[in-house]
Amino acid sequence: MLRNSQTKAVGTRSRATRPPVPRPHSVRPDPIENLTSNRFLWGSILVVWMVSLLPWRAWSAAPDLLLLVIVFWCVHQSRRVGLITAFVFGLLMDVHDVGPLGQQALYYTLVAYGAHVLHRRLLRFDLWSQGMHLLPLFLLGRLVDVLAGAWQAGFWPGWTWVISVVLTAALWPAVGWVLLLPQHRMDDVDGTAV
Repeated sequence: MLRNSQTKAVGTRSRATRPPVPRPHSVRPDPIENLTSNRFLWGSILVVWMVSLLPWRAWSAAPDLLLLVIVFWCVHQSRRVGLITAFVFGLLMDVHDVGPLGQQALYYTLVAYGAHVLHRRLLRFDLWSQGMHLLPLFLLGRLVDVLAGAWQAGFWPGWTWVISVVLTAALWPAVGWVLLLPQHRMDDVDGTAV
């Protein structure tokens, strides 16, 4: 309990000794969120999808570049690219590969979901560390895909798919560097304007 003299001292504090009260500021969108244009984002996904339609994907150890780009944008632009994008492009790849409908869609959606869950953590690391963090995610998603395919086909396809997963994770820094180039150019323009 405060004494009478103490309450007078607390109540008569001058404005100069009072702690400053923070005033609310207007909320602005994060400038990093808006650096990538929609044209570049969706154009990169569509170009890689077209490249993925080429016959080089028939090689069992080929990296999945389309999944890599979708996961990259799920991590770096999680509000614009998400599970629906992964599901739709997975279905398109199922139709192209003439495989069981929904198998690639399941794989893409699982990995995109994992990337979306981890995107805040991943943004704290550099591209090499992000690739290492995503390796188990790619591995687990591909394992579910291979197990579903083995169950439907009735035979085990072997272990060459692990090479594909490792190559996909190893390409993360290179693909990330290329997809972040427009943002680096905007940083350079901002740096020279000062």
